[in-house]
Amino acid sequence: MHTQVGIIGAGPAGLLLGHLLHLRGIDSVIIENRSQDYVIGRVRAGVLEQGTVDLMIAMGVGERLKREGMRHEGLFLSFNQQRHHIKLAELTGGKAITVYGQNEVVRDLIDARIGTGRPLYFEVGNVSVHEMDSNRPMIRFQRDGRDEQLTCDFIAGCDGFHGICRPSIPAGSIETYDRDYPFAWLGILAEAAPSSGELVYTYHERGFALFSMRSPTVTRLYFQVAPEEDIDDWSDDRIWEEMLTRMSTRDGWKPNVGPIVQKSVTPMRSFVAEPMRYGRMFLSGDSAHIVPPTGAKGLNLAATDVMVLAAGLAEFYQQNSGRLLNEYSDISLRRVWKAQRFSWWMTSTLHRFPGESAFDYRRQLADLDYITGSRAAMTSLAENYVGLPLDVPLD
Repeated sequence: MHTQVGIIGAGPAGLLLGHLLHLRGIDSVIIENRSQDYVIGRVRAGVLEQGTVDLMIAMGVGERLKREGMRHEGLFLSFNQQRHHIKLAELTGGKAITVYGQNEVVRDLIDARIGTGRPLYFEVGNVSVHEMDSNRPMIRFQRDGRDEQLTCDFIAGCDGFHGICRPSIPAGSIETYDRDYPFAWLGILAEAAPSSGELVYTYHERGFALFSMRSPTVTRLYFQVAPEEDIDDWSDDRIWEEMLTRMSTRDGWKPNVGPIVQKSVTPMRSFVAEPMRYGRMFLSGDSAHIVPPTGAKGLNLAATDVMVLAAGLAEFYQQNSGRLLNEYSDISLRRVWKAQRFSWWMTSTLHRFPGESAFDYRRQLADLDYITGSRAAMTSLAENYVGLPLDVPLD
């Protein structure tokens, strides 16, 4: 087989890129080693920046998002058992965030891809990339028990942190930067109506906690634990006791309690690979970078990566110019590092680090008191949280 762009990975990055290319008349083949049900069922991020929402609507895949997504024009920072409101829309000229699960984004994009009739292959095996530094790179894989060979003009590595694309780049051609954090998040999905219309980020002497939601009937909650914590040691009753201890406020607010339908412990890391390109293979999304979830940037960075990549590919095919493709890594990495900075700042501002003293705790409370009392500080938080200006126009 031959295609213009071979896309490895059917997560948000790969599916968004495939549809952006389709809208520009550029052919692609998307392959994914997992099943369609598995890809849709993964519970991941749920906060979409304003730019990601605008992108999906402009692409024609945002109808369900507009109906079911929960637009939030603010969020709360909670400390000393008191919530403080950050008015995101007021501070950013009307921009907001929308709570809409990544699995719902993926579901919409798969439906759109199937509607185009362009190839989307799940459950492929033995994927490998070859001749990335030539004008005719190649992807090999197995599908339905047969060996397949796909030649491309370009390869898009959208196969996540544990994928095969980034490790296939020769040593010395890419540099990685990473940081592991000394804590993890214990997260749950609970069948309980959200008790707040907006997210609540909590700083507590026992550690960080976050109130979020997935729907009008499902609450998503997290709290900080040690990275080696075993989820089997946490009964539902123990989880709720810890959640309520950290999140309850003096005005009587607390999360609604309900049956826990999913629980897990997720380690936290920061990671960046530079450059995000080798020859004619381009890395996008988690294959190139990971951010701690505190700043809600992972899926949104994937979306902005592929916006730039799709624009560069369109320029190549329509204008016979490689200018934007040659700038892809630099443009994307500027945004990635700003998101890393913000995610690190949110994480360090709201978590307790091992070995911290009483002085550190009091200093952090003073920092939060300053943030919630300064319009300038709240504006900086809001601008980063709703998403910095897009790097390429929504044409």
